[in-house]
Amino acid sequence: MRVSYYPGCSLEATARDYRESLEYVCAQLGIDLAEINDWSCCGATAAHSTDEFLSLALPARNLALAEQAGLDVVVPCPMCFNRLKTAGHELEQGAREGFPYTFSGRIKVWDLLDFLSQPVWLAQIQAEVKQPLQGLSLVSYYGCMANRPPKITGAGQHENPQNMDTLLKALGATVPDWSYKTDCCGASHTISRPDIVQTLVQRLYERALEAGAEAIVVSCQMCQANLDMPQAKIAALFQKKYDLPIYYFTELIGVAWQAPEAKSWLNRHLVNPLPLLQRKGLVQ
Repeated sequence: MRVSYYPGCSLEATARDYRESLEYVCAQLGIDLAEINDWSCCGATAAHSTDEFLSLALPARNLALAEQAGLDVVVPCPMCFNRLKTAGHELEQGAREGFPYTFSGRIKVWDLLDFLSQPVWLAQIQAEVKQPLQGLSLVSYYGCMANRPPKITGAGQHENPQNMDTLLKALGATVPDWSYKTDCCGASHTISRPDIVQTLVQRLYERALEAGAEAIVVSCQMCQANLDMPQAKIAALFQKKYDLPIYYFTELIGVAWQAPEAKSWLNRHLVNPLPLLQRKGLVQ
C-alpha cells in the first residue's frame, strides 16, 4: 500500500528514534511511505496563537501538495496532524478570498496510530510478533492533540481512546486502565512555563504508577520529550524517585518483532528504557 507521508520537523532531528522505528514498522508491513515532495513546517506549535493566516496557510500548503499526489496522507506527529486536520476542515467549508491554497477533501489525513490500528494492519502486527511483551505493564498516553476537538479530528472516543490499548494488548502487554490518557503534558510551555509542565508531568507519573504501570507509551514526540527529558529534574523538585521509561508505540512493535535496530532507537532516550526490557527478558 502506498500513502503520502508528512514527517514534520522534529522527526528530522530530536525524534529520529520515532521516525526510524515507524519507518521500519511500515516497511515490514508493506506500507510504502511516499514523503510529500517539498513539504514544509505546518506551524505547530506557535502559528495558531500568533497569526491566523499563517496558522491555516502553513498546513494548507502541505495539504495541497498531498492532494496533488492523490494519496491519503499519514502524519506521525499529533500536533502536525491536528494542524493539517484543522486547515482541511476550514478549507472544506469554502474558498477564502485571497487564500493561496485549496483543499477539496478528496484524500484523508490519518494520524499514524489511527492508521496502524485499522483491523487489517493490527492483524498483521499481531501476526508478526515473535516475542510477546508478556509481564510488561504499560499505560497508553495519547496526549491531547490527536483526538481533540473531535469535530476536527473525527475521533469517536476522544475522551477515552482505545486504539493504542488494543495495539499494546495485541503485542502481549498488560495495559491497565487509567483516567489520564488524554490529559495535557504542557506541550511547548516547557520553554515559557516549565513550572506548569513540571506540575502536569509529575501528576502523570504519579497516576501511571498508581495504575500499576512500569512505563508509559506515547505516539507524540512532544509528549515523549516532556515526559522523558526532565524526569530526573522533576523527581528532584518533588523529592520523589522516578524510573519510568517513555516508549514510542512503534519502538515496542519493533521489540515484539525482535527488530535488530530496536536498541539503536531506545539508546536515544534519556530515561534508559533498556533495563526494564532486560529484566523482562525482552532484549539482551
